Amino acid sequence: MSTRQLNIKNLKIGGGTPIRVESMLKIPLSSKEECLSQCQDLHMVGAELIRAAFPSADLAEDLAWLGERSPIPLMADIHFDGSLALAALEAGIPSVRINPGNMPASSLRDIVASAREKSAVLRIGANGGSLSSSQVKEAGGVRSDALAAAVEKQLKILLDEDFYDIILSAKSTSVMETVRANTILASRHPDFPVHVGITESGYGRDGLVKSAAGLSLMLTQGIGDTLRISLTGDPKEEILAGYSLLRALELRHRGVNIISCPTCGRRRLDVESILKLLEPSFADLPDSLTVAVMGCEVNGPREAMDADFGVAGSAAGAVIFKRGDILREVSLEELPIVFEEFIRSSK
Repeated sequence: MSTRQLNIKNLKIGGGTPIRVESMLKIPLSSKEECLSQCQDLHMVGAELIRAAFPSADLAEDLAWLGERSPIPLMADIHFDGSLALAALEAGIPSVRINPGNMPASSLRDIVASAREKSAVLRIGANGGSLSSSQVKEAGGVRSDALAAAVEKQLKILLDEDFYDIILSAKSTSVMETVRANTILASRHPDFPVHVGITESGYGRDGLVKSAAGLSLMLTQGIGDTLRISLTGDPKEEILAGYSLLRALELRHRGVNIISCPTCGRRRLDVESILKLLEPSFADLPDSLTVAVMGCEVNGPREAMDADFGVAGSAAGAVIFKRGDILREVSLEELPIVFEEFIRSSK
């Protein structure tokens, strides 16, 4: 579904533009040099928007300093105090997230006036953990309905002020609660871009699976203009996982598509070791190329016939194939040299 298109600095969101991948700074603003370093690292792996916690007006100068230097647009993350949103906008930050679970409605009109003056975007971001007991009670105890209602209540205030540069977001640590809330919002307010994610999704494998499950259910319905995979750990992994998910769903093609077999007793090469050997060079390849590493001839060219570069185990070492056609047979020692030749020919 196509929404209105918004601009956060030079970043276009919604309106048929690519689904944007974002993360959040995991370092306090008081350590501004470290924050800038993290922004630069995230930029290198493809982050397009970074949210920054802004818990105190004492940090306004640090926020402004970072906003001027970050290679990626920032979104100030605001809770409880509407004056912090105003301070972020005064600091030149082009987008602000406000939480309807803990943001007084009385402060919204001043925030809207400042955002309009500065051509800033506001994200109404409801969080399951911030819902009050009264909000849940008003929704009949159905938390997904309460999440959607919290967003809609603040959306009405913004619309009554004739302000439309708005992103909607409803997140919970529950997959189905999040999916239901965003389905409600997307169906009732199809004109507004939606940010999707599963908040506090967890650590490592569980966090990735939980996020992928929830985001897939929404993205395949056309719900989602920006996304974050919220993981405990290195934020670069959030960005890389986001692009991996979009590639898997064939919604966006950034980076190399990897095909590899799970291996079995027929394998003639160590698939995992070969992938680890080749992986550092993947960043040198153009987007959307497919690389396959298969353990034997059974899973080789036939199972990975779309690969631009393929390796399959053979009695002599490995066969190299492209688009299902076997090109040559090489020893395992020759593989890195052959792959380097492929990289040069792909540029």
